[in-house]
Amino acid sequence: MLKKFIGYYKPYKKLFFLDIFAASTASACDLIYPLLSRVAVNNYIPNRDLNGIINLAMILFGIYIIKFLCNYFMNYWGHVVGVRMQGDMRKDIYKKLQNFPIKFFDNTQTGSIMSRIVNDLQEVSELAHHGPEDLLISIIMILGSFFLLLNINVPLTLIIFSIVPIAIWFTINRKNKMGEAFFETRKKIGDINATLQNSITGIRVSKAFVNKEEELEKFKKNNIEFKTARESAYKVMAEYVSGMTFFIDLLDYFVLIFGAIFVYKGQINFGDFLAYLLYIRIFSQPIKKLVNFVEQYQNGMSGFKRFVELIDEDTEKDSPNAKELLNVKGEINFSNVFFSHDKKNILKDFSLKIESGKTLALVGPSGGGKTTICNLIPRFYDIDSGSLTIDGTDIYNIKLDSLRKNIGIVQQDPFLFTGTIRENLIIGKADATDDEIFEAAKKANIHDFILSLPEGYESEVGERGVKLSGGQKQRIAICRIFLKNPPILILDEATSALDNITEQLIQESLDELSKNRTTIVVAHRLSTIKNADTIVVLNDIGIVETGTHSELIDKKGFYYNLHLGILQ
Repeated sequence: MLKKFIGYYKPYKKLFFLDIFAASTASACDLIYPLLSRVAVNNYIPNRDLNGIINLAMILFGIYIIKFLCNYFMNYWGHVVGVRMQGDMRKDIYKKLQNFPIKFFDNTQTGSIMSRIVNDLQEVSELAHHGPEDLLISIIMILGSFFLLLNINVPLTLIIFSIVPIAIWFTINRKNKMGEAFFETRKKIGDINATLQNSITGIRVSKAFVNKEEELEKFKKNNIEFKTARESAYKVMAEYVSGMTFFIDLLDYFVLIFGAIFVYKGQINFGDFLAYLLYIRIFSQPIKKLVNFVEQYQNGMSGFKRFVELIDEDTEKDSPNAKELLNVKGEINFSNVFFSHDKKNILKDFSLKIESGKTLALVGPSGGGKTTICNLIPRFYDIDSGSLTIDGTDIYNIKLDSLRKNIGIVQQDPFLFTGTIRENLIIGKADATDDEIFEAAKKANIHDFILSLPEGYESEVGERGVKLSGGQKQRIAICRIFLKNPPILILDEATSALDNITEQLIQESLDELSKNRTTIVVAHRLSTIKNADTIVVLNDIGIVETGTHSELIDKKGFYYNLHLGILQ
């Protein structure tokens, strides 16, 4: 996992190494100050050497200018490296999301995914910037202070630094516990985001059913779990930070007590004693940075771990021999297909042939597999066994993008993206001209309505199309299909949200669009399916009846009873 993390530095290695150089230079500048102070106290001040003091002042000022420039570089360009890495990670995960199978989204809450992409990667960005800097500065400052102090007085240095191994042991001992605590916190943040996203999206339903108390209870439960996890994480962190602060205080204590004893015995002078005091002050800073680094590392790597879990998810893949679907006639053949979802058998040894250029309607009670059949054709789900072909070619030997480009789908609950009407219309044909858009909108009987809006085709639809009525959203979804103009159409309750008058207005256009195309229609309304070439009646055991509308009515069987009871 660490190797993957380091890999994101590669595009920015020049900036990264410059940042490391700046951090090293700034650390070296800090190490020089106690040495110059020692020289001033031991030589220049007792000897009243004004020139020496002036030279020292100029050197020290120059060092501070260098340190200022280094700190500016680290705080600006160092953060830029972290932000760019975060951007790359977010781009990678978003690209990967586009290729996740529908089943993944069925089983994963949107808020949890958003938490991984936004919250977790923010912590990863901070680690990417501050982590290497803090670690390098700490190593330089600790080792530099140690060797410089050895040159002043070996026994005193060894006494003071005897506490360091204990501090290191303490750090290692608490590291794993902190990692577990922060990882659990990340999961709880994802749960809260998922609850919030679900509650906000369904706010109208919640208000309509006066369900706010139940929603508050759900949030309260997740919030308590998050607080508990966060409190546990802070408890571990408090043990770690307070322990390290205690070790830092012990360093000050050792320097003051043992340094005073060494001065009293004449083993070091006041200048040396001052240098020890200053170096230990400096030495405490890298220890604090190490404390911050460990916390940041646990925070960042727990976030990166969740990022890697997401990036390692299985995606939809083309088979090695997959090819483009060209010159589509649209003959679709299900042969002995078995399909189950969430351990429930939906299709069992299912066979059905849909002739090229014909309209086939699927009707029957809920749970019969009508929508499942529609979802299997564009490979939203994979069949368990059997075969599904288009024009004699198994759909698993067709490139996914090519397969789906040749299929147009209008679902019962159309989804509109936040943006303008135009942006939603051209999803299937980004290069569509105004004339093509207008013509498609007229066929879907939505053009006049769009022109009546103040901004016309540039009008915002709101989140999920909230500014439009159900029928208007449905007609925009139908307009997309007119614009995409695919050889295979799937209309899954495509006119369910339309009133009778509007449905009649666009039914002729739908009939026109269906000519010489393979069309699968899922519907309950008689007006939608009565002209279908073939009607297939399904229930939970499979196909019950097939035939035209008049043939099935004459049989006075399942379809006839269904027609009397449901179709209107």
